[in-house]
Amino acid sequence: MSVKAYIGRTLAVGVLALALAGTAGLAQQPSQKFEPFSGQPGKDVVWVPTPQALVDMMLDMAKLTPSDIHYDLGSGDGRTVITAAKRGATAIGIEYNPEMVELSKRNAEKEGVSAKATFMKADLFETDFSKATVLTLFLLPDINRRLRPKILEMKPGTRVVSNSFDMGEWEPDERFDVTKDPACTSWCRGLFWIVPAKAEGTWKAGASEITLNQTFQMVSGTVKTGNVIAPISAGRITGDSITFSAGGTTYSAKIDGAKMTGTAGTAKFEASKG
Repeated sequence: MSVKAYIGRTLAVGVLALALAGTAGLAQQPSQKFEPFSGQPGKDVVWVPTPQALVDMMLDMAKLTPSDIHYDLGSGDGRTVITAAKRGATAIGIEYNPEMVELSKRNAEKEGVSAKATFMKADLFETDFSKATVLTLFLLPDINRRLRPKILEMKPGTRVVSNSFDMGEWEPDERFDVTKDPACTSWCRGLFWIVPAKAEGTWKAGASEITLNQTFQMVSGTVKTGNVIAPISAGRITGDSITFSAGGTTYSAKIDGAKMTGTAGTAKFEASKG
């Protein structure tokens, strides 16, 4: 081999070695850490973190207990799910952004609640959250309205809490604000609903006929006994409980599917739908 060829070959091998070393160095470098930011675009909404003071108040309003199954729709960095898990509940976060899901898992592990906090990369419109006893969300009003029929099919008594945004014509049972934490300067309002039982229809109660018209948790209608028809007033459903007044009598009952059991004044009564 000529001296010229030997030098050329040596230089080529050196360049290749340097290139491989550089590639190996790049491969060993850790990937850039994901850091979410307020206003970050998402599939259905941008991500804005819920202030911790409101997270706490939302779960307080829902009266979350360790026996609850909690779902958070659009769980972001996982703070609401993690807070619910710290209170002992079985908590599940539904989040479309896979980087957010992995961040949430890391956050749950740091807080020591990985056994109670689960995060799923999923579309909230395609997810079955019917087993939830507590549902939280921070979504836009139009998305809430799209989810509303599905929520209303959940078990009566399911507690639903939204950060800031309503459910359209379904008026909340309560509204609340964070007022004692000066650090909460925006997104500090919540709305609370209890999924009502289905009461619409005609019920037979002994010699009486109760006709109920239902608009979400509000009811109207009549109670007919013989030829006397009394209009219903102050009708309301809270979970599986219904109360209303008619003809000077206050009715209070539990609804279980097509059966209603309770009191009319001081007398017990049973009614069946059909």
